[in-house]
Amino acid sequence: MSISVISLRSAIFPRTTALNNALFITSGTLFIAAMARIALPVPGSPIPVTGQTLAVLLIGTSYGATLGATTVLMYLLVGIAGAPVFAHGAHGLARLTGATGGYLIGMLVASIIVGALAGRKWDQRIMTALPTMLLGNVVIFSFGLIWLFAHSDKGWSWTISAGLTPFIIGEIFKVAIAGTSLPIVWRFVQK
Repeated sequence: MSISVISLRSAIFPRTTALNNALFITSGTLFIAAMARIALPVPGSPIPVTGQTLAVLLIGTSYGATLGATTVLMYLLVGIAGAPVFAHGAHGLARLTGATGGYLIGMLVASIIVGALAGRKWDQRIMTALPTMLLGNVVIFSFGLIWLFAHSDKGWSWTISAGLTPFIIGEIFKVAIAGTSLPIVWRFVQK
């Protein structure tokens, strides 16, 4: 498999093999699933606060666009197939077609975008890593809010208050964690 971007993964493991890729996809899928277990219900909202967005941002930037998207896709497929990997141990196609579906699809798209920006080394400096992570979150929440609006048959006011407002503080922390940790890791790897 040819990967056209230089990612943290290829800096640490320069030889790309099918076995390496399979290990990265498996470990990344398990990481996203573990972060989905960190799930807090939000009163009045069908969307819980989870660690999934942080996991997807980290996977996308550290794996690159191709491997990152493959990992997120594998996570979604494993969950659809019946493994309890979604928030609160949920599984099945209903999660993808239900209220949370837009956020899950947004995570896939965000992994491609942040992975592509990481390929341009935007993940190596805090001044570019933070906007990259913010953009990833904007993508996730854009898909999520549009989907939630269409799924709920409620107005935009409810959609924003149930699907965005309760998450702003947590997402700021996630962007800060992802946007500062990768440049620090890169400094270590480059030494």
